[in-house]
Order: sequence, then C-alpha cells, then structure tokens
Amino acid sequence: MAIAAQVRPSSLLRRALVADAVVSGAAGALQLAAAGPLSDLLAIDAGWLQRSGMILFVWTAFLGWLLTRKAVSPTMAWTVIGVNLAWVAASILVLVEGAIAPNTLGTAYVLAQAAVVAIFAELQFFGLRRQSRG
Repeated sequence: MAIAAQVRPSSLLRRALVADAVVSGAAGALQLAAAGPLSDLLAIDAGWLQRSGMILFVWTAFLGWLLTRKAVSPTMAWTVIGVNLAWVAASILVLVEGAIAPNTLGTAYVLAQAAVVAIFAELQFFGLRRQSRG
C-alpha cells in the first residue's frame, strides 16, 4: 500500500520536459511548414521563422534524447532551465532591440512563446527541487 502512494520525485520534471518537447516540436514544425503564410500574418521575416523552427527541432531532439535517460541529472536539468530562460530573454530582446519588427499579432506570438517557455522553466525548476528532495 505504501508503494502505491509513493510519489516519484522526478515525475514533475519528466512531465515538464515532455511538455516542453511536444510544444517545441509543434512550434518548430509550424514555423518550418508555414513560414511564408506566418510571415505574412505576423510580419516576421520567413527566414527568422525558419531558423527558429530549426532551433526548436534541435531542442526537441535534445529533449527527446534526455528523456531516454533513466534519470535526469541536476546538471542536465539546470542546462534545460538555463536554455529555456535564454530563449525567453532572446525573445524579448529581439523585440526590444528591433531585430524584428512584427505587427501586433506577431508581437503577441513572440511574447506568448516566451511566456510558455518561462512556464516550462518554472515547472522544470520545481520538478528539479522536488527530485533533489528525494
């Protein structure tokens, strides 16, 4: 009975990583498959969308590899959290610095991605804390 009630310490971290991989893969596929129409809709250069889509595919592959490990080490978890926070910062920076000049919908798209990634980083942080407590 006690075994059934026991919570696996890494389950939140692992679920957050899976969600990150699924959403990142979907966003990457969307940006690669529909870069032209998205560019027209968001006023973001198709090349930016394609490059970020490729980055998301590489990220998804990394997360997929990480999820094949029996356990996620704290070092790897911190790496994921750091990269996610860097994505959030870069998303805001490209808007603030004017590297891209999207329309209102494009700005919302970039900020929504940043918000979702920030949530993943937070969930991964709490999952790592829970895992560390054992």
